[in-house]
Amino acid sequence: MDTVKYIVAFLILAAGIFAFNQYQDYSDLIRVGGIILVFLAAIGILLTTAKGKYVWALISQARNEARKVVWPTPKETNTTTLIVIVAVFVVGLILWLIDSLLVMGMRLVTGG
Repeated sequence: MDTVKYIVAFLILAAGIFAFNQYQDYSDLIRVGGIILVFLAAIGILLTTAKGKYVWALISQARNEARKVVWPTPKETNTTTLIVIVAVFVVGLILWLIDSLLVMGMRLVTGG
């Protein structure tokens, strides 16, 4: 039965794309609204298949896990951002110094 649902969803989507291209004289808003409805209908049909139910369960579990995450406070976020900016600046400065020393060394070696 899932195969039939896959075929129906594909045919609905194909018909929607065909209609979108066929009725170019109509307003873009109507055409885009129609293709969105067709896409949602195809997704709805696909979610009734065994794989669709599995995907929906996976999405639900991921959403539940995301709710369990302890998000940082704005103060923690700002502090971490500041630390990263300072660290990048310091590493950039160190790399610049190393590069300058290597350039001076190459000038001494090559006489340039």
